[in-house]
Amino acid sequence: MKAVEAKLLKFLESGKQFVIPIYQRTYSWREPECEQLWTDILRAGNSDEINAHFVGSVVYIEQDQSTVVQWSPLMVIDGQQRLTTVSLLLAALGQHVKGDEPVDGFSADKIREYYLVNRLEKGERLYRLLLSQTDKTSLCAIIGDLPEPHIPSVRIYENFEFFKRKIKESAGKIDVVCRGISKLMIVDVSLTRGVDNPQLVFESLNSTGRELSHADLIRNYVLMSLEPDLQSRLYDHYWRPMELEFGQEGYVAHFDNFMRHYLTVRTGDVPRNDQVYAAFKTYAASNEVEGVESLMREILDYSRYYNRYALGKETDKELAEAFHDLRDQRMGVEYPLILELYADFEAGRLAKSDFAEIVRLIDSYIFRRAVCQIPTNSLNRTFSTFARSLDKDRYLESVRVEFLSKSSYRRFPSNEEFERNLKSRDLYNFRLRSYWLRRIENFLRKERVPVDQYTVEHIMPQNEELRPEWRTMLGENWQRVHSTYLHTLGNLTLTGYNSEYSDKPFLMKRDMEGGFAHSPLKVNEGLGQLDEWNEDQIVLRAEKLAQLASKIWVWPEVSPEALSALKLNPPSPASEFTLDSYPQLQLPEVRQMFEKLRQEVLALDPVVTEVCRADYIAYKAETNFVNVYPQQMRLCLVLKIPMVELDDPQGLAESAGERGWAANGAVRFSLDSFDALPYAMSLIRQAFDRQMGEVG
Repeated sequence: MKAVEAKLLKFLESGKQFVIPIYQRTYSWREPECEQLWTDILRAGNSDEINAHFVGSVVYIEQDQSTVVQWSPLMVIDGQQRLTTVSLLLAALGQHVKGDEPVDGFSADKIREYYLVNRLEKGERLYRLLLSQTDKTSLCAIIGDLPEPHIPSVRIYENFEFFKRKIKESAGKIDVVCRGISKLMIVDVSLTRGVDNPQLVFESLNSTGRELSHADLIRNYVLMSLEPDLQSRLYDHYWRPMELEFGQEGYVAHFDNFMRHYLTVRTGDVPRNDQVYAAFKTYAASNEVEGVESLMREILDYSRYYNRYALGKETDKELAEAFHDLRDQRMGVEYPLILELYADFEAGRLAKSDFAEIVRLIDSYIFRRAVCQIPTNSLNRTFSTFARSLDKDRYLESVRVEFLSKSSYRRFPSNEEFERNLKSRDLYNFRLRSYWLRRIENFLRKERVPVDQYTVEHIMPQNEELRPEWRTMLGENWQRVHSTYLHTLGNLTLTGYNSEYSDKPFLMKRDMEGGFAHSPLKVNEGLGQLDEWNEDQIVLRAEKLAQLASKIWVWPEVSPEALSALKLNPPSPASEFTLDSYPQLQLPEVRQMFEKLRQEVLALDPVVTEVCRADYIAYKAETNFVNVYPQQMRLCLVLKIPMVELDDPQGLAESAGERGWAANGAVRFSLDSFDALPYAMSLIRQAFDRQMGEVG
């Protein structure tokens, strides 16, 4: 590797051609980066005290081994964003100055022939900078003054127009712009083919431009080490179709998320958002991958499944509607399972009707749990491992059984639990308010109603100072009725006349133009025939809508044969022990300290449960995370967390490797005073978070 300081314009003037390899990311700078560069150029051009402005490094390697008779372009490993942006700025500047030369070397002809083209070359060798794919045709069109290509590069043209606008606004100080550009400096880094490892250099660079995405790193990892001909073939056959499938904006916004879900499907582990590239390298190096072409083919296939689900590109009407409804909950935890289902559907292992019904079951599972306010901690883990237990010869029934086998905070809420919560909870301030109203309104409709064009209406108004007509209709307990039912299922509906309704009496809302009696909406059925709106009517309407909801968000019905085959864990027998079973807890000081500890542990999360055993009290989520052993004048806490993972700055915890405690945990801590309780909770919280991270 050889690195030298160089003026950027001299670097461009070297007469070489700089080529962006196909495995590099597309041009990605946006207006903020261009704005920063423009500001730096003006600052440098305006000051005689600034001799240079450093803009980063350009790292490159010869494409092929050059000889005296064969000239080879230079492949840019890092620096594409800066080279492209400065080329766009120079092209815009050349268009503006035309035949003038505000500063020596900055006429239109000199800008073009010194920095943008190789004057005596033709075809692609004409251009000093050759980008990849869509970016290439767009930049060449700008420099060659050619018509905009059929599929233009959004970033190239946006930033070119940005610089044209900035130069026009600076028409009186073009000399400042030219001087600023002439002061731009880079570190010119040349790699030696066969000696330096471009991939390692690429990964270690800390660029001043936009942070590299996992998509950039993964593409480079897959393609960079291959021979140029193989690079081109694999890119053209697999990676480029994937980029086109996502689209320019979609590729940037969605690829990293797609890759995270793809890796979850293939490995069963959910990578952290910042560890996707590392997880990919581990997977690609494993024995499961049969070669780079097989890997790229699989990635392309799964990207198509992802696009059909996540980006709404499914063409089958039944699947598209099911996808839309599930996606509308905006949870994201279901993606790995959807990808695996789609792969099996494409392979012919899963019928389309069964696929659609399974998607509906996933939709029901997530929504019912949200209504019942069951914590979501476990959902990532639930869906990442869901397919492992399926019998794919009996796919649909196996999915139903798997849902029914889940218990505790992984459970599929029953109709009774779902309807009870749906009728009683605040659904107006619910995150999924628009979602549930849309689903109810469009259930069994052949043509869907655009619910987003309507607003949510409280039949009984929100105004706490209700009109006398409302107080009379609601009865002497009107305040209780108002506070109890205001935001609940029975009192909420849709209207296009929210402002006209206001807090008018019910009969006026019913009979006015656009009122309930004339509403075409399904959620308003029956309101036009009522003469009053009170507690009984609210409760009755809620009951009807809740029963309808159980038909929309279905329960997984299973045949008797499948039910008999369920291998559910038998319920734990009721404990024969209570808190009064421990003599040590009868001491007032110990009992008070225990009750305070107990209160804080149970408050960690609604999933935490308490079980009394012979010698200890267990607190568990998925399994025990802390056991409390009452002792004379203290509480011995045994935490299920490896000692090496525990953050114990005071060094008060110790190994639990005695008296059989190690079977229930690895760390022991003695709590002997109220003052030590906050520190004890900091240790307990680590054990709890670790367990929830494993199941989450």
